[in-house]
Amino acid sequence: MDGTPVHDILVIGGGINGCGIARDAAGRGYSVFLAEMNDLGSGTSSGSTKLIHGGLRYLEFYEFRLVREALLEREVLWRNAPHIIWPIRFVLPHNEGLRPAWLLRLGLFLYDHLGGRKLLPKTRTIDMRIDAAGKPLKPLFSRAFEYSDCWVDDARLVVLNARDAADRGAVIATRTEVVDARREDGRWRATLRDVSSGARSEVRARLVVNAAGPWVDKVLASAMGRNEVHNVRLVKGSHIVVPKVSDDPRAYFFQNRDGRIIFAIPYEDDFTLIGTTDQDYDGEPRDAAISPAETDYLCAAASEYFARPVRREDIVWTYAAVRPLFDDGASKAQEATRDYVLRVEEGDGDAALVNIFGGKITTYRRLSEATLEKIEELLGRKGQAWTADARLPGGDFAVDGFDGQIAGLLRDYPFLNAGHARRLVRRYGTRARAILGQARSTDDLGVHFGADLYEAEVRYLMEQEWARTAEDVLWRRTKRGLRLAPNEVVTLEEFMEDLASRRRHEAAE
Repeated sequence: MDGTPVHDILVIGGGINGCGIARDAAGRGYSVFLAEMNDLGSGTSSGSTKLIHGGLRYLEFYEFRLVREALLEREVLWRNAPHIIWPIRFVLPHNEGLRPAWLLRLGLFLYDHLGGRKLLPKTRTIDMRIDAAGKPLKPLFSRAFEYSDCWVDDARLVVLNARDAADRGAVIATRTEVVDARREDGRWRATLRDVSSGARSEVRARLVVNAAGPWVDKVLASAMGRNEVHNVRLVKGSHIVVPKVSDDPRAYFFQNRDGRIIFAIPYEDDFTLIGTTDQDYDGEPRDAAISPAETDYLCAAASEYFARPVRREDIVWTYAAVRPLFDDGASKAQEATRDYVLRVEEGDGDAALVNIFGGKITTYRRLSEATLEKIEELLGRKGQAWTADARLPGGDFAVDGFDGQIAGLLRDYPFLNAGHARRLVRRYGTRARAILGQARSTDDLGVHFGADLYEAEVRYLMEQEWARTAEDVLWRRTKRGLRLAPNEVVTLEEFMEDLASRRRHEAAE
């Protein structure tokens, strides 16, 4: 008898869509195996502009269904993850000669009323000559519109979906590539390769979900033997991070003379995030990096508005990612739809394949529900839709309870400073206490790697959140990469390698 484990669903891809689908499916009672060839959220999902937003500019392309769905999701996601998602106000200066004021007002009216807004403040008009939002800008703008959206720690959103999926029984296998998948006796048989060791194993499943993001066509071609597949349009988006340009907590939405837009958003307390670009991309998605031309474009676009120019030498970090947009034949990258498309291929018996094309981080939960509707048709129904009112790990407090969580940590762990406590709540919510444990001083937190990063947090990330490398910890789960010196990064890497080696040795005994 074949001893290869059989799951209901094999999910290929550990980005936001794959992890969201795995979580939803596991919560309904399906057995799930998720395979991610790198770290969770290491591709598109950690390279976003980090917004939960309706997509104001999508109204120009008549994407009303997408905008409405995204607007509805803002408060749903905020309620379920108030530690990593929170409201942010955007200032949209009216630039004479670009989009007319009446068009902006109409778009924002629809934005306010299309998506069932209940908690987020509505749009207002501000006088830039007297409002604090005008101080960092050139004195060119007399009027601006201020509206609401939400900020999200995108990489943590991915990990928390995976953590919740695992808590509900899903198997989450990172650094695990699906190198072959074929139908056999009414089931899928997939060959897996451990990226670190090269070891191979197999898993069987009744259904496969291909949620590989920018690699979705590659999975179809290499693992499933398809030829001439072209379902997604790869569009690169790049961002720069500079020392903060304003003490104002609001973000800016800038219109460019080429018709595109950029955001300038407060980031990690001391910085400003500026992006994004839209360029068609032809290459390996993991190699995506900002180009000199994109750097110049973002600096120039921001400098059109800010009184103090944004220069290359100001940049402290850049990142780029490739968006797998469904190829709808749009002539310009920025015009390609951000909506998602689900396609089902039924095979022998129950061995169906569901391909996920496109999508945006804001609508991942609804995409997951739509995918589960198709899975239910194929495998039979096992449970009700449930994620709309289900808190993500650490998010079990009220949307107005963030400051109370910080106060509670400072009361119970008086050795913490306010900044450290705030960061722990922002990253982990109520699960910050699982990191701090019985600690009574910073010495009890173990090795200090730099800034406010200690061994206790790193161990938690390795044990509970699949972190394996310093990059996983510093740039996806904590953003402490902005704070640590190169020698401190080396110390962290060596610590993690040593700890992982000792665990492998113990497991082999």
